[in-house]
Order: sequence, then C-alpha cells, then structure tokens
Amino acid sequence: MRRTAAAVVAVAVLFVAGCSSSGGDDDSDTPTGGPSGRPDDRKVSGLRGVTLPSWNADDYSSPQAGTYLRQIAATGARWVTFTPTWYQDRVTDSAMRTTDETAGDDSLRHIIRLAHDAGLKTMVKPHVDLTKGGDRAEIRPRDRDAWFDAYERFITHYARLSADAGVEQFSVGTELAGTSQDGERWGRTIAAIRERYKGPLTYAANYDEYQKIPFWKDLDVIGIDAYWPLADKATADPARLRQAWQPITRELAAFSERQHRKILFTEAGYVSQRGTTTAPYSWTVSKRSGEDEQAAAYEALFAAFDGKPWWAGVCWWMWDDWPDSGETAKRLAYTPHGKPAEKVLRKWWARS
Repeated sequence: MRRTAAAVVAVAVLFVAGCSSSGGDDDSDTPTGGPSGRPDDRKVSGLRGVTLPSWNADDYSSPQAGTYLRQIAATGARWVTFTPTWYQDRVTDSAMRTTDETAGDDSLRHIIRLAHDAGLKTMVKPHVDLTKGGDRAEIRPRDRDAWFDAYERFITHYARLSADAGVEQFSVGTELAGTSQDGERWGRTIAAIRERYKGPLTYAANYDEYQKIPFWKDLDVIGIDAYWPLADKATADPARLRQAWQPITRELAAFSERQHRKILFTEAGYVSQRGTTTAPYSWTVSKRSGEDEQAAAYEALFAAFDGKPWWAGVCWWMWDDWPDSGETAKRLAYTPHGKPAEKVLRKWWARS
C-alpha cells in the first residue's frame, strides 16, 4: 500500500471480484520445501498480523514503538509486518536509494527485537516507492538489467538483516507489477535471497496482479494485497460484503490448488471513511467518517475466509501512524485502533 496514492486505478465495475486464519501458528523448525516442491504449510498458516509501516528513518526506534507493539499484541495478533522503503525518482529510473524516509537499519533491528519481546512473530516486507509521486506498480525501468541488479542489492540487504535478526517470514517484493512478469530475472533474485535467508518467502502482489506472476513456484506462499472493491456504493452491511467476496473466494481457491501454495493476504485494509469498500486501496474515499463501514468490511473478510484450508491468514493495513507523520486524520485513516473495527479483530482472534 502506498502512503498517499491509490494502489490501482478504480475498476469500471465495482461490485465484482476483480492477514487472519483460525489455524494456530506452528513453531516447528522443519524447513520449507523451497522451490523444488510443495512448501511445508505449517510454516505459512494461521498468520494473524498487523502492519506497522515506517515513514521516517527513526520511526522504529521512537518511544511509541513498544507501545504500538503491545497494542497490536493485545488485539490477539501473533504477527507484525515492517516495511523499510527505498525510493526512486521516476518510474523509468534504473536504481533505488535510501532517503530520510527510509527506516534506519538499527531502527529496524530495534523494533524486530521489541516485537519478539512482545511475543510477536515478524515479517519484513521491503517497499520501493517514488519520490515524485505515482504508483510503484508503474515502475518500468528503462534499463531493466541495471534495475534488477540494483533491486537485488536492495532486497538481499534486507534478507541478510532479517536472517541475522531472526525474522520469521520475508517478502521478496511488493506490488511491482511493471516488472513482476519477468520470471527469469525474478527467479535469479529469489535465488539470491534464499542464499541469505532460509525462512519462508512470499511476494506481495496487488489483487489485480497475482494471476500474472510467473514465479510462485519459487516461493513458499502466495501473497496478495487484497484491495478488491466490494460494493458500488457505501454500505455497512457485512452480509452484503460477504456475498461480494464469494466469487473472489472461488477464484482464489482454484488458484491456490493450481499453484500448490496457500494464499496469504499480505495486506488488507479499509479506511474509516464513507464508501471505503468501493475503493479499499484509496486513502481518500471521502471526508466523511465511516467507522461502521470499516468494521463491516473487517467482519465480512473474516467471515468469508476464516477456516478456508487454502488461506494462510491476513496482515491488516495498518496500525496507528507515528506522531506528526500522518497525512490522514486518525478518525479517517486505515488504523482500526480505538474504533469498532478493533472490536471485530479482537472477537475473531479471541477464537483461537
């Protein structure tokens, strides 16, 4: 999920198809199957998570970090996702770099330790964004070889850090639709990651991207950022929203079976604004509060997916923003904290 821009352009027809499971986490040290066979599903099941993104170098080492992690754990979450981000100026650039908005390495190590101390497992999901605005899905580098060389340096840096810090799961990329169909180059990148990180791997594909990914066989779990529009107008009716999920669940079940991989919602979320389910990827659906709609959307997702044997869980986007860094007022933002949606989280996650 990008901070200030919609993840995708809204589709023409909205009321159509197109991280929580009740299963327990498994603490076995059995390695995953890797690229040569079906993964060990015990390593990629039952993920109940919340994302805590960073927007500045020292967010993860700030005094609020421990408080946020304890609040996340209190919902019943077992996982937390962190999103260190590098940037490029234009979609055609051939490299990405750190900026003052990139989480510092020591800051990232610090919050991983805090998360483990709070009893949470961790996923690191590095992002690439654009300094001049725009959608990372539109990145189409002019020199693809140079871009993939730079991307490998970027992603293996975090793979190595994650291995050293005991991170339990790692994402090899997020919503890079402009490059993700290049299976050969991504295959080489994933092989380089596996040399440095031995835990389960995923890729966070946007909901309109996942069917085009050629390298799921190289990963342990299919990751989807699940921002499907579910309605053509504002609604707080969980039954209606659950019905809208039905064709999507059938599509995902079939895809999971074909790929021999479980499906993890690496992101899912809804702003607390009126009409949020018409464009879940948007930070600015309206200026009117819609906490009841946000809660209904949480309820519908849980009801539609909980207990599905092919579903590995959900990592909700996102918890509270850091002080003085939020571009959207908390009462309208993605966070469920202190809203009816948090009660929905606690209800479902209290069941196991």
